[in-house]
Amino acid sequence: GGCWSGAAWFVLVRPVCVVLMECWEWEMQKGLSPPRAAEQHPLLSPCRRVLEAAKRANQTGHFIWMGSDSWGSKISPVLHLEEVAEGSVTILPKRVSVKGFDRYFSSRTLDNNRRNIWFAEFWEENFHCKLSRHALKKGSSIKKCTNRERIGQDSSYEQEGKVQFVIDAVYAMGHALHNMHKNLCPGKVGLCPRMDPVDGVELLKYIRNVNFSGIAGTPVTFNENGDAPGRYDIYQYQIRNSTPEYKVIGQWTDHLHLKVENMLWPGGGSQLPSSICSLPCKPGERKKLVKGIPCCWHCERCDGYQYQLDEFHCKRCHFNERPNENHTSCTPIPIIKLEWSSPWAVVPVFIAIVGIIATLFVVVTFVRYNDTPIVKASGRELSYVLLTGIFLCYATTFLMIAEPDLSTCSLRRIFLGLGMSISYAALLTKTNRIYRIFEQGKKSVSAPRFISPASQLVITFSLISLQLVGVCIWFIVDPSHSVIDYEDQRTTNPHFARGILKCDISDLSLICLLGYSMLLMVTCTVYAIKTRGVPETFNEAKPIGFTMYTTCIVWLAFIPIFFGTSQSAEKMYIQTTTLTISVSLSASVSLGMLYMPKVYIILFHPEQNVPKRKRSLKAVVTAATMSNKFSQKGGFRPNGEAKSELCENLETQGNVARGGGAAGRLQPCCAALCECRQEVCSGCLQWESIVSCPLAGQIPSPFVYSHSRNTIFHHCSHMDKTGLVLPTLSIPSASPRVLSHGKCGWVAGMGNMLPLLCETPAGAC
Repeated sequence: GGCWSGAAWFVLVRPVCVVLMECWEWEMQKGLSPPRAAEQHPLLSPCRRVLEAAKRANQTGHFIWMGSDSWGSKISPVLHLEEVAEGSVTILPKRVSVKGFDRYFSSRTLDNNRRNIWFAEFWEENFHCKLSRHALKKGSSIKKCTNRERIGQDSSYEQEGKVQFVIDAVYAMGHALHNMHKNLCPGKVGLCPRMDPVDGVELLKYIRNVNFSGIAGTPVTFNENGDAPGRYDIYQYQIRNSTPEYKVIGQWTDHLHLKVENMLWPGGGSQLPSSICSLPCKPGERKKLVKGIPCCWHCERCDGYQYQLDEFHCKRCHFNERPNENHTSCTPIPIIKLEWSSPWAVVPVFIAIVGIIATLFVVVTFVRYNDTPIVKASGRELSYVLLTGIFLCYATTFLMIAEPDLSTCSLRRIFLGLGMSISYAALLTKTNRIYRIFEQGKKSVSAPRFISPASQLVITFSLISLQLVGVCIWFIVDPSHSVIDYEDQRTTNPHFARGILKCDISDLSLICLLGYSMLLMVTCTVYAIKTRGVPETFNEAKPIGFTMYTTCIVWLAFIPIFFGTSQSAEKMYIQTTTLTISVSLSASVSLGMLYMPKVYIILFHPEQNVPKRKRSLKAVVTAATMSNKFSQKGGFRPNGEAKSELCENLETQGNVARGGGAAGRLQPCCAALCECRQEVCSGCLQWESIVSCPLAGQIPSPFVYSHSRNTIFHHCSHMDKTGLVLPTLSIPSASPRVLSHGKCGWVAGMGNMLPLLCETPAGAC
């Protein structure tokens, strides 16, 4: 900067801060021209305010200031701030003090300088007074100007350093006009037509071509850009022996001449301080350049999953990588899986091991006592199928915790839903059979179709095959494989990011896989509800119902836990543990409610696990159910004894009558009546008419009618509390003696229990 442009700039060294400012800013905001402020009041200088701010911030000695020619070698910016400004480097154009200007300016008064429109305002500011009384504020310390004040006497005065250049600039304009007039108006006094008006572009050419000796004796010229040659003195504000002063340390005339040995820094040291714009960035930080200042930058941390690619750029790591601790490179994300030693795996494995041991114990017990009544009554074929499903449910736990690979993932697809499908298919077949028998009994005394053991197995395996077909289709459409999921645990902090090794079974796939088993479970529960009112001795109807109710509760608790943790960092552990425990609990409910009571009776109460003819029979049929002949024979003995004797008599007579004819039909009739086995009593319905028996008048009917309940019962339901019973038959109230399949005779008896003898063809009852 030259002339009086007033541009001031400061470079703050040692943390590197650059401050550009206009020292004339305050005056220019008030509409004053820079020349008016020949000397500013110290307290109003923006340059000074910067130094005061540094002092208030306790930054004395922290910055090295560099000031332009607006600061130069003035005392006012550093007055009483010497320690803050110590070491500052300033520049000032080479100049001389124009003594004639000092004499002229100090003689100016309000009377002899009226042509300068800013002089009156300068006068008020310089002498701290007001020319008009109306401008004085009440209580203000400012006095009225007397016009007797004198510059340099009643106020401090220092010649502005640019006075020389202002004078030279005026002379440059005069020389240019003179040369222009001499060329365009030769020999003519005043303006000629060619200079009236003056062409500014033409005048600029003459200004750039002037060459004369300035007021300081230095040549005044301009280059092709219109700039005067720069000639500057370089100062440093130093404190030597407690005396502050500006000391010339160099100059600029076409090139720099600097005497570094003459420089003195804060604290009196001669060591050159570091002068940088920005501090080096730390590892993992990139440089963000400051706009307009290419040598200055801000350091920005490469955050998240980014690492420092080079000095100015960050780059995101590959999806299976994360940045290292200082973000200078990428490292592979650790892979995790559910370990056998994890607490999340120990509990499910323990439950599964206990369940497998219990299941094998039940299987061994059933095989050992395979031909006993309790095992037969439980339906041996479906029992073994159900126990197989329970075993697979427990075994699934080990597949879910094992390390995922091709074989493990394939077995998970197959057995995760298969064990439950086998269990619920067997239970559904049982409950459906009970329901159909009772529904058929309301309409007819004939047995429903497909209730034999072979039919039950066919139905069960048909239901299971649907699960297997679905899994096979899944294998074809989407072959099984293991994957590493990096998104599930991609946390905000890369340090906690993990990759999860798992099978390619999504939550939706899991729903589809278990959906069929859930459908079987719900259907079985519906049948259990429909058959909840049957006699408690009929084919485990109530235990199956309790089993299904408990199972539904288990899975209703499973659903919110499993899907409610989808956003948890422990998702893999919670979901796997929840799923395996739920499957094991479902198997445990079936095992505990359906089989443990039977095992208990088999092992600890073997006296209850014998055929009826070997047990102490309860009095089910009253004496009135016997014919008069048998009643006389039995006398008043207990019904159990009478019945036992009856059976013995029937068996004895049956042996005599086996030769053929009607007597040959006595054996199945008596056997069905007396033994009343614990299997399905449908065999009782296959008799030929009791009327055809030779001793039809001597044997009680296998059916008993209850007045109070208006229902016909098979007497097995009264004799055996653990076996299977036939459906009930309701007698139409309008015609109690007539059934839909034929005519039945009645025999009078005691109480409300009446025997019913059928006269219909075989199978009609």
